[in-house]
Amino acid sequence: MEVIKTPRLVLRTWEAADAASFWELNQDPRVTEFLPGPLTVAQAEAFIAFQQDLYAHSGACYFAATVAATGELAGFVGLKRHEAGQAGALPFAPCTDIGWRLAARHWGLGYASEGARACLRFGFTELGLEEIVSFTVPANLRSRAVMEKLGMREDAGSAFAHPALAPGHPLSRHVLYRLRREDAAAVA
Repeated sequence: MEVIKTPRLVLRTWEAADAASFWELNQDPRVTEFLPGPLTVAQAEAFIAFQQDLYAHSGACYFAATVAATGELAGFVGLKRHEAGQAGALPFAPCTDIGWRLAARHWGLGYASEGARACLRFGFTELGLEEIVSFTVPANLRSRAVMEKLGMREDAGSAFAHPALAPGHPLSRHVLYRLRREDAAAVA
């Protein structure tokens, strides 16, 4: 189901048929450079099922991002709610984060920024969010550049160890960016 449309992208709910394409893009070492590793087919299917459940319960998820002209799955762009007090909770939860992951052949085309801008508008206007956060490992300069292009600012002193990764894991340390609704209007 189409949820958000931009000039070049359709952000929609996931379908089981997306699993093969999503698995494939997660085999590229450029895509998984700042992730614990490539996904298995079962992990790709579980990711899709989880996103479908998130959307059913909250009206948002990491949406399947497809190229409007071709229907090709480019990756995902979307919003994810994190609750406090759950096992593996983020230290700054509750919060909603914006995230993206695109196949490398779609990098450098502005798709991450275009999709993320639309998701920020959706989050602030349709979902009534007051703040949206994003986070990544410090070395992920591409994602950090997108965050800054969106008007997000690094929350100085808020670096954290990602709870899904073992302490001391080389990708455990993350930096946090924030954008409040009132600040988003200035960069829309």
